[in-house]
Amino acid sequence: MKILQTTDNNFDTEFNEILKRGAMDIDKVEPIVKGILDEVRNEGDNALIRHISKFDKWSPKSGNDLKISTDEIKKAYENIDSKLREALQLAFDRIKAYHEKQLPKSWLDFEDNGTILGQKVTAVEKAGIYVPGGKAFYPSSLLMNVIPALVAGVKDIIVTTPVISNEPNELLLAACHLCGIDKVYKVGGASAIASMAYGTESIEKVDVITGPGNIFVATAKKMVYGEVNIDMIAGPSEIGIIADESAKANYMAIDLLSQAEHDEMASSIMITTSKSLAKETEKNIYKFLETLDRKEIASKSIKERGRIIIAENLDEAINLMNKIAPEHLEVVTSNPFALLPKIKNAGAIFLGENTPEPIGDYIAGPNHTLPTGGSAKFYSPLNVEVFMKKSSIISFSKEAIESMGDKCALLAKTEMLTAHQKSVLERLK
Repeated sequence: MKILQTTDNNFDTEFNEILKRGAMDIDKVEPIVKGILDEVRNEGDNALIRHISKFDKWSPKSGNDLKISTDEIKKAYENIDSKLREALQLAFDRIKAYHEKQLPKSWLDFEDNGTILGQKVTAVEKAGIYVPGGKAFYPSSLLMNVIPALVAGVKDIIVTTPVISNEPNELLLAACHLCGIDKVYKVGGASAIASMAYGTESIEKVDVITGPGNIFVATAKKMVYGEVNIDMIAGPSEIGIIADESAKANYMAIDLLSQAEHDEMASSIMITTSKSLAKETEKNIYKFLETLDRKEIASKSIKERGRIIIAENLDEAINLMNKIAPEHLEVVTSNPFALLPKIKNAGAIFLGENTPEPIGDYIAGPNHTLPTGGSAKFYSPLNVEVFMKKSSIISFSKEAIESMGDKCALLAKTEMLTAHQKSVLERLK
């Protein structure tokens, strides 16, 4: 793992490479994804069946084969170990409680002249959740995407996920049962995004699509945005850590690896004021690597996308991390809360040595679907409002329009919109 110092002659060049980590070569896959989207839009289930037969090692006979039965979903929940059910329930309860605090409210404001202004908040009718199923299965992603939709009040939620060799993941189905989801389809990749964006004979068109995925899924979501709403265009997972001399090297090492094991393209970056912590963390990383099931993936990620930066002081460390704008940010210092006001850009902020990033992935409560690649500068975590929409409420009294109508008509006249002008003036006669 490469160790850099901010005083190195080539530091700016090396740091700029970190800032480019979110670049996805979407141009190369766009023609392929467009072809898939067009086929699903034009051919419906027939295209889905063809794509599944080509990529997922099984061949559905008809669109009816795409849906997983309610009995199979229920049976999966009953089959899993009781301790696993308890863990899922704990995660469900905490995620639900957190997201309930996010609910926006409708409101009305009454002015003295009879004007009524307000906002009406309404859940979308249908949401589509994509859950990856290639290199690994993520029931936690199912919970993190479905629960805010449930809390928002979405009545119709469907789930799509790739199922290799027609063998659904039992834990994923158990999580669906816990959430009360009975519309689960064995469709993955860009095909799944297309099916939810346009609708097919078997899969309904939705209003919002959320959920992580590979570059084909991310590109498909980008291309159907406008036809439906989406949560964000997310890239590989990443972690940033700000640490001082009080941090434990073994904690820092395994926390960096917790993201590296996700994907070869994952980024693990620590900025510390301590040279000794930097060196000890590196040693611990290579020690822990030998114990990981996904050693090859983590090793490649750490080698190519992992960095430890030695900063002159904590202010410099914070400034650099704000430029990186990581998906996950751990602050492991003697007084982490003191740094919180200075942190501007991060998807989720984990404060203190007893708050490792994986706690946020599963049971803390806040959503783990987070902006990546520096997009935390302008994106927020997945939240209930993604599954809701707002309508403005406007009601003018006779007194109100008479007091403001002439000014409104004047503005319309300056824009040469005569009908707008006359619409108001007619009421002032």
